[in-house]
Amino acid sequence: MAKISKRKQAANEIDRTRSYPLAEAVSMIKASAAASKFDETIEIAMNLGVDPRHADQMVRGVIAMPNGTGKTMRVAVFARDAKADEAKEAGADLIGAEDLAEAIQGGESNFERVIASPDMMGVVGRLGKVLGPRGLMPNPKLGTVTADVGAAVKAAKAGEVQYRAEKAGVVHAGVGKASFDEAKIIENAAAFIDAVRKARPSGAKGTYIRKITISSTMGPGIMVEDVA
Repeated sequence: MAKISKRKQAANEIDRTRSYPLAEAVSMIKASAAASKFDETIEIAMNLGVDPRHADQMVRGVIAMPNGTGKTMRVAVFARDAKADEAKEAGADLIGAEDLAEAIQGGESNFERVIASPDMMGVVGRLGKVLGPRGLMPNPKLGTVTADVGAAVKAAKAGEVQYRAEKAGVVHAGVGKASFDEAKIIENAAAFIDAVRKARPSGAKGTYIRKITISSTMGPGIMVEDVA
C-alpha cells in the first residue's frame, strides 16, 4: 500500500464543503505545513461583494499586524538630504530621487513598498505605469506619501500590510509563518478580517464578506467562519 504523505493526510481531513472556526482552521493549516522543508507563509483571502472597477466599491487600506508577518520587507524611499538620512537610519533598502526613478524605469524591482516624501511626488508620478500595476504607487491615504519617512519605513519593516481589492473583489495578505504560534496567527488573521470589515465602501450592496479562506504556501485552502 502506498505511503500517504503527512501533507496529503492533513489535506484529506479537511471538509471542503464547510467553514471552520478560525482557531481550528489555523491548527489544520499548521499541521499541513509541518511536513514542509521551508517555513511556509500563512495567507488569508477574503472574497468581497464589491466591484473594484467602481470607485465607490474599492476596498483598500493598511494594517499593522499585531505580531508582524515574519517577512522581511524591502523598502524603496524617494527622498533627498535630511529625509534621505532619516530613511537610511530607519533601514530603507533603496533610497534616492531622480537616480532611483531611473533605476526603476531601467528594471530595478527588488522592493515591496515604496515611500515618498511629499516633495518627491513630481518624480514618483512619472513611474505610474511601472508602480501602478504592482499596487506600489505611494498614496497619502496609506501613509506612503509622508514627511515622516523614517516612521513609515519602520512601520513597513515591522509588518505593516497594505491590502487592495483585486478585479474579482478579493483581498489577501500574509498573516504569519507556519513557525508562528497558533495564537499569533489567529490574532493577525482576526485583525485583518476586522480591518477589511471596517473598510466596507459606501457602494457595497448586499453581503459584503462572502467567503474567507486561509492557506499556507503549498497547502490546501480552508474556508473560515467570519469572526464578527
